[in-house]
Amino acid sequence: MQPTHTTIHLIAAAREAGWTVRVVEPTDFDIDERGRVQLRAFGLDQVPPDRDVIVSRLRARDLERRRLEAAALDVLVLRVNPLDTAVLAMAQLVAATGVAVVNDPAALVRTTHKSWLAALPPDVPRPLGIVTRSRAAAERFASGVSGGLVLKPARSCGGRGVQLLRGRAARRGLEGAFAAAGEAGDGYVVVQVYLPEASLGEKRLLWLDGELVGGYLRRRAPGEFRHNLKHGAEPAPCEVTRAEHAAVAALTPHLLRERIWLAGIDMIGGRIVEVNVLNPGGAHFTSAFSGRDVGTRLVESLARRAHAATPIEVPAK
Repeated sequence: MQPTHTTIHLIAAAREAGWTVRVVEPTDFDIDERGRVQLRAFGLDQVPPDRDVIVSRLRARDLERRRLEAAALDVLVLRVNPLDTAVLAMAQLVAATGVAVVNDPAALVRTTHKSWLAALPPDVPRPLGIVTRSRAAAERFASGVSGGLVLKPARSCGGRGVQLLRGRAARRGLEGAFAAAGEAGDGYVVVQVYLPEASLGEKRLLWLDGELVGGYLRRRAPGEFRHNLKHGAEPAPCEVTRAEHAAVAALTPHLLRERIWLAGIDMIGGRIVEVNVLNPGGAHFTSAFSGRDVGTRLVESLARRAHAATPIEVPAK
């Protein structure tokens, strides 16, 4: 973890607002003998709202450990990566008690798979492509594409397993690239046309509760085609264009329908190339380049969600 990570921004802003903050690791959910979800959590009550200090204390693991009943929470924020279906199952049990859980664990299995974006109506602009486990289907699609191809795992993150094929290599290297992308995920592969505008960079736009908060540009490193910061991309300020606003507006009803709270939307040339809902980042650079305090907006939004939460009603037999 780093002080620039959105999770740390959120913790610091919550502490600044006077919230009681607990950090729970994926292995720290239990069901007790009475059927209640229990948590083993790190308490940050004595930690100042300083991101460097928070990171240092969490890394040292010298914070007091406390046990608490999950139903006593006001809100549970899921920040897990990679996808952990056991955590999502536990989180759904917590949500059933009336705790606001974001992003909605029931929706994350769908929305974290890149097939979700690919299956949206055509008014949501995105690169032409398919999602498949069939190499033959990939070859049929590739035969109709004159430019380059991007292949990526349908469930993965951080640029892992992503392949770029240019020109004639888009045909010769398809078999190996398809296999590599499939092995890096769950076997399903996204095969898309390469967008030439990628040479100008990729924008990460931060979407919160139906509104576009802002974003920044990621310029890829020399010799690298991926725009991930962990692969050397450089962040830079950017303006959000009219076409990008329109694309996000087309996507928004689908995110709201899935009860998504926070999403990172990646865009190239006015088209949406990825929607990140599992552990979306972008708060640090969006704040730094815009001058707006994204952390405070996140906490204010969470407070509204917590106050609106109600237990799930079960019909009487």
